Amino acid sequence: LRLEGLAVLGLTILLYQMLDASWLLFALLFLVPDLSFLAYLHNPRTGALAYNALHTYIVPLTLGGASFVLQSERGVAIALIWLTHIGFDRVLGYGLKFPSAFKDTHLNVGTSPHRD
Repeated sequence: LRLEGLAVLGLTILLYQMLDASWLLFALLFLVPDLSFLAYLHNPRTGALAYNALHTYIVPLTLGGASFVLQSERGVAIALIWLTHIGFDRVLGYGLKFPSAFKDTHLNVGTSPHRD
């Protein structure tokens, strides 16, 4: 899964460069999905739901596809930035969260001391 993340990371950066979009926009938006961490202040379940909503490939792929069809370069750029962030997280070992604890992810199923 980390190699998959690396492939997504590399491809999305290449596509972003080919799009010739603003690197300032890239820098400003790259960490935006991590604002979902704030939901952990409420509780782990809400935190996991918020994190997973912003760290699954489905939403940015849908945004990117719709933006491509509608010829919205800004939408495609945002989708690529979002996908790059997710790929980067996967390379670092951050996966989709289980509601039990922040460290319990789909990348470490069965290896966390928090899971039964």
